[in-house]
Amino acid sequence: MSRLVILPLLVLIQSCQPETTPQGKIVKVTQVVSGNTLEVIGLEEQRNFNSRVRLIGVDAPDLQQQPWGQTARQQLAEIVQGNTVLLEFDVQEKDNFGRYQAYVWHDKVLLNEFLVTQGYVLAVARNPNDKYTQQLNRAQESARLMGRGIWNPSQPMRFTPAEFRRQLILQKCPPQSLPCQSRQS
Repeated sequence: MSRLVILPLLVLIQSCQPETTPQGKIVKVTQVVSGNTLEVIGLEEQRNFNSRVRLIGVDAPDLQQQPWGQTARQQLAEIVQGNTVLLEFDVQEKDNFGRYQAYVWHDKVLLNEFLVTQGYVLAVARNPNDKYTQQLNRAQESARLMGRGIWNPSQPMRFTPAEFRRQLILQKCPPQSLPCQSRQS
């Protein structure tokens, strides 16, 4: 009788596991900068050199977007601060700002997906790095339907992080302001 229970459980557990074990680089997290950016050591040839890593496929609320930005950062910090993680790279290893881009794994959990599922960050496709795009989109749909985090109907996030940053720039440098326009050129 117990074999009839154990066999389906093993099949269920196996089906929930990733198809392959992620390959990448194990590093130590020294600082959580935001809900989608870490500082790590162990990535460069100089083992004690801090490197910035941006989580692929997610966009966290700006730290000034209260309460969501700080919440995303705090949740990520609770999981990874001072711990080792595995960085899985995709097609493009660095972004235009020189930050590494990676899927971040901790205790066999894809943190990019976890943060989206809990409603701490948005899923945002970033070509050509799209290995887990469908997975992240499904996680976001689940968070939205369940009203988690930024999708909470009683306190929804009104602007995407990109829209919020655009508004900040416009407040600091309105279009009619000549000195700002000349700096942008």
